[in-house]
Amino acid sequence: MKTLPVKKAVVVIGLLTVSAIAADWPQWRGPQRDGLSTETGLMKEWPKGGPKLIWQLTDIGSGYSTPAVVGDRFYIIINTGDDEYVEARSIADGKKMWSRKIGKVGRNSGPQYPGSRSTPTVDGDMLYALGSDGDLVCLDTAAGKEVWHKSLRKDFSGKPGMWAYSESPLIDGNVLVCTPGGTEATVVALNKTNGQPIWKSPLPEGDAAAYASPIVTNAGGVSQYVTFLSKGVVGIEAKSGKLLWRYDKTAAKSPANIPTPVAHDGSVYTSTSMGGAGLFKIKGEGSTFEADPVYFDKQLPSSIGGSVLIGGYLYGTNGKGLMCVEFSTGKVKWTDSCVGPASVCSAEGRLYLHGEKGDVALVEATPEGYHELGRFTPPNQPKHKQQMGRAWPYPVVANGRLYFRDLDRLWCYDISSAK
Repeated sequence: MKTLPVKKAVVVIGLLTVSAIAADWPQWRGPQRDGLSTETGLMKEWPKGGPKLIWQLTDIGSGYSTPAVVGDRFYIIINTGDDEYVEARSIADGKKMWSRKIGKVGRNSGPQYPGSRSTPTVDGDMLYALGSDGDLVCLDTAAGKEVWHKSLRKDFSGKPGMWAYSESPLIDGNVLVCTPGGTEATVVALNKTNGQPIWKSPLPEGDAAAYASPIVTNAGGVSQYVTFLSKGVVGIEAKSGKLLWRYDKTAAKSPANIPTPVAHDGSVYTSTSMGGAGLFKIKGEGSTFEADPVYFDKQLPSSIGGSVLIGGYLYGTNGKGLMCVEFSTGKVKWTDSCVGPASVCSAEGRLYLHGEKGDVALVEATPEGYHELGRFTPPNQPKHKQQMGRAWPYPVVANGRLYFRDLDRLWCYDISSAK
């Protein structure tokens, strides 16, 4: 048996240690779009006042986009006035490395919440981003150079909802999936290299685009794209763009179809704060499928901050606070006010919550009961005007750090246990 020289062995061990604790967050809701980080080696509890603040930005530009974190950079969409930009910044200090204008801020009708929304999707050395007015761009990550540009409105006769486009593009192999909305191409698949259409799916209902983002699942041996449109959740065959099924109960009384669905083992959980929450099974095979309801309840997790599934239990918030729910049955295990309605992600069996009022909490993900592991209020929070809503951007856990945003503010905290 050969042995490595001491110096090489130390290098190898060091690399293994880094790879064991490091994990990028390259897109909306993390590596698998489920709000779960593969990160290890994180703090199990926070000291009073929270973990160490590495840096904070108080003038990053407005909007609700969360960062995508890859390597030594993070990428984010911001708006300054009526213009929207994708920016690359250093994770070391938050300094800007490049900025690229992608279009105008999309108009809102009804209640006004204008601003950037989408999270960039990083795939290798390319980045894909959707502006709130429907400008879809592919940029190189090195310098932000534009590779191709599409307009969901002009190129696909797109129809956004009243709060403009909020979707984060999905990359599935060589395919980019997004939702123009409308009757011509409700959902489209594009070649990620050049932006050319692979298929267009003009759904019979002609749904406007809503505010969730698509995910990939498999049911009956068929790969499917699941996305939440203005009139319901739909399953689209990945290969052809054919509509396979529709579930409309959570959308029946809701104009705010925002939370990205949670899919597991052929079942899908979907919710809206106005319409309630439900689970259904995708039943069928070949080209014949249906959404078979399992349960529906208006009191289950339904906040726009989404939910995460861990060990058969769903964790998310409603208008009152944090809940733990058995995924397969909808049975509530416990509830706690925690930080109130919040967005959530998870790593190492712990929940990271960013409350709509700005507080941040760490909670153990266990069905046995509520166990808080730390809470703090970040400094220099913005003052929300009535029309600008609340602290809605989701938290991000990547490479030993916790990131979260509120309008023109962005904070980065050290949550690594290695000191």
